[in-house]
Amino acid sequence: MPVRTSTLNGALLALLSFGIYAISDAIVKFMGASYSPFQNIFFSGLFGFPLVAIMLMTDRSEGNLIPRKPAMTLLRSALVVVNVLCGFYAFATLPLSEAYPIFFASPLLITLFAIPMLGERVGIHRGLAIVAGLLGVLVVLRPGQSHLGLGHLAAIAAAIIFAVNSVLVRITGQSERSVVIMLYPMIANTLVSGMALPFVYQPLPLAHLGLLAAMATLSFLGGVIAIAAYRRAQAAIVATMQYSQIIWASIFGALIFHEKSDVWTLVGTVIIIASGIYIVLREGTPAVSKTKPVTETRAEFDLGLQPRSSAWLKFFDSRKSRAAERNDPS
Repeated sequence: MPVRTSTLNGALLALLSFGIYAISDAIVKFMGASYSPFQNIFFSGLFGFPLVAIMLMTDRSEGNLIPRKPAMTLLRSALVVVNVLCGFYAFATLPLSEAYPIFFASPLLITLFAIPMLGERVGIHRGLAIVAGLLGVLVVLRPGQSHLGLGHLAAIAAAIIFAVNSVLVRITGQSERSVVIMLYPMIANTLVSGMALPFVYQPLPLAHLGLLAAMATLSFLGGVIAIAAYRRAQAAIVATMQYSQIIWASIFGALIFHEKSDVWTLVGTVIIIASGIYIVLREGTPAVSKTKPVTETRAEFDLGLQPRSSAWLKFFDSRKSRAAERNDPS
């Protein structure tokens, strides 16, 4: 397949993937109006776990599920649990047009945290992009001029935690089995939300149970399509497509939740998106970034219900390499 055709196909698949993610996020918001985040997380995880388990069962590599770095695995799993809770709460309480811009600050924070955690050197260009993007977040929040509630704090916490976890994935990704990276956070989510469930449970009608199943399925499907996109296009191209979610957020917000965006929210969103795109494209430039923390971790924001794209890609790459070794006549 010609390079241009492959890149175009990858970009289109990425757009489809992020459109599917946006539908899943809209369901999160809809269900969050009636049910506790713990209940929504538990049932969506319960529906999603078999889908992931079936894929993981195809891993024929030797080894066990004991982490090589148990402390790091425990830390990452705990961060994922808090990230999911904060993300669900933010979507439930904030307009989509306010939640997404804050979440989109993640690439800026990843680049920032990579300085002390990965030893990344950030030049003047990316440094100014980080500053501009964070100023964009302040434009969206407008502290002192608009009411900042727990939903805003939850969104900020989710963006920060996601960024820290993305860098941790970059640190541990080479030494830990992909199955371990994917499995433990999912188990942690199910256990924590399951323990809280008796205190927050409300009966679910069949239609709402179906929405939770749809949420889990869409998250899984979005991840599968994202992997296909990364197979066809550069990570920088795919990563920039995530900002198409703001279009879906505006559509769903207006049609389903009757939300309206003010001018300053739109201005701040544009600043954040422009800064994020610049950083992602800048990382794709040779000799600019040594570790490429955003593009190499496939760090587009997600709620964390399903394994990350970077973990899935590592899983499939390792399986492919083992198959090639078995078929190698030498």
